[in-house]
Order: sequence, then structure tokens, then C-alpha cells
Amino acid sequence: MTAAFTFPGQGSQAVGMGKALADAFPVARAVFDEVDSALGEKLTAVIWDGPAETLQLTQNAQPALMAVSLATMRVLEAEAGISLAKDAAFVAGHSLGEYSALAAAGSLSISDAARLLRTRGQAMQKAVPVGVGAMAALLGMEYDAAVAVAAEAAQGQVCQAANDNGGGQVVVSGDKAAVDRAVEIAKAKGAKRAMLLPVSAPFHCSLMQPAADVMAEALAKVTINRPAAPLVSNVLASAITDPDEIRRRLIEQVTGTVRWRESIAYMAGQGVTHFLEIGAGKVLSGLVKRIADGAVGVAVGGPNDIAAAKDALTAAQSA
Repeated sequence: MTAAFTFPGQGSQAVGMGKALADAFPVARAVFDEVDSALGEKLTAVIWDGPAETLQLTQNAQPALMAVSLATMRVLEAEAGISLAKDAAFVAGHSLGEYSALAAAGSLSISDAARLLRTRGQAMQKAVPVGVGAMAALLGMEYDAAVAVAAEAAQGQVCQAANDNGGGQVVVSGDKAAVDRAVEIAKAKGAKRAMLLPVSAPFHCSLMQPAADVMAEALAKVTINRPAAPLVSNVLASAITDPDEIRRRLIEQVTGTVRWRESIAYMAGQGVTHFLEIGAGKVLSGLVKRIADGAVGVAVGGPNDIAAAKDALTAAQSA
């Protein structure tokens, strides 16, 4: 198997996402109904009708993106005969997308994934008062250089590499004053651009430890099965299948770096040539081409993308 299924993270959300799938395919609609039922509210109304500010709230965006990814996966299974167990060498997800990947691989139920992501979003928001933390993108700067910038900027505060997205795109996270310093230091050291991100909390740094504690408690209460395909963990950038380790790494992920560049490179090194991005947006597909030479990224998020997904798997199988 030379295909991997990847699942997008926060920032890929858009009002209306998944609506065409739900309208066209009962299996997609059933996923959205299941998420609504699990949360005890009509999240679908926010996903499809907005307003955008409400959808962008971390506690809504996280389960919403998972719902769209799982609805897309169910359509691929029902309409294209795609089987994750048969067709995917690996699954991986960017931050919250790790939960989507696990639900798609049968490791978590959709209902548990929805409730966990609602809890995760709320806990991440509450961990740090608004305005105390910040995140910034350092563009045109490789990971090691960005780590050095973060260390220099910390000055006794928290400043860490939060996302190593690849293609010279690293996000730092921490105390706002330290992140502000990182932006200026990065510019002085030759970053093409360095800018604060419009986020409500400093994700994936040690300031998120209260949220990690909440997730440890929440994850202890759910059943985690062995995934149908190995999960390439955000914090390890390598494959795992043991349910206890999956649980442990999901907790670590709240405060740890999302090692996306290394994760894609790992899968490519294992022979993966085609990466199917399942769900909203095209962010991960764009990054694939910048990380792994010759790799193909295909975004699958609507009815018109089903044929492209089948073609990509056929090409992967003959690669």
C-alpha cells in the first residue's frame, strides 16, 4: 500500500463545509446526525449556516472538522468502495485531525471523538486567559532555526515551536511578549515573513498543561481500539497501533510539537507516494508537495472529489 489518508486541523474550517456531501449522500448525513446527537446540540446548523465567528470558536471548529472528515470517509467507503484497512498504509491528522484519523480507522467511535474534541476545544480555550498567550508563523525559516529563535525569545517565559508544518513554515507558541520577541528576532535573522496568528490561545506549548490534564481524564474514560491502519503520531512522527500508547500520545500532543513535516517524510520514506486529505480545505495537500519530492497530495472534501480519490488510489497501487 502506497497511499496514506491525512486529516486536516484547525484553520481549514469554512461555513458550508460538508453540506454538499450531506445533501447528496445519506451516509454523510448520518455522520452529522451522530455528531449532533453526541453533543446534544445542532452543531450542523453552525457548520452550514454560520456565523463564521461561532464556527471558528475552538470548541466548535474541532468537532466540526472531524464531522466533515468522517462524513467524507463514509462517502468514499460507500460510493467508491474505498477501504481504509485495505487501501491505507497509514493514517495521520494535523493536531485535532489526529482524532479524525483515529475515528476513520475505527480506533475511536464518532460519538466519542466528537465529545473528546468538544472537551479538548473548551479545555484549550480555558487553559490560558485571552490575551496572555499568542502564536506566530515564521515563514521561510527551517525548523532548527525557528527553535533557536524561540529559545532566544523566551527570556524566562514560554516560547516553543508548536507546529513544524514543512516547506519553511514553523509556528511558535507561548507567552505573548515572548512570541512578539520571536517575531522580531525571526525577521532580523532573515525569515521571509513573521506574523502573529489570529488564534484565541497558545496551542501546543507548555502553557496548555491544564488542558492536557483535562484530556488525560477524558481519554481515560473512552475505549480506544487498535486502528485499522497505523497512526503516524504528531508527537513521534512515527507509526503506532497500541491503544495505550495512542492514549498517551494524544495527551502529550496538547503541549507537544505537531511534527507534520517529519510525519510526511516518515510516510514517504516508508513508500507512500499519494496522500489523500480527507475533509475540509486543501492545506495538507499543498504541504505534501513541499515536503516529499514527487509525492502527490489530493484533497477530498466534496462530491466532485470522489473520482479523484479513486484515481489517486489506483495510481498509488500501480506506483
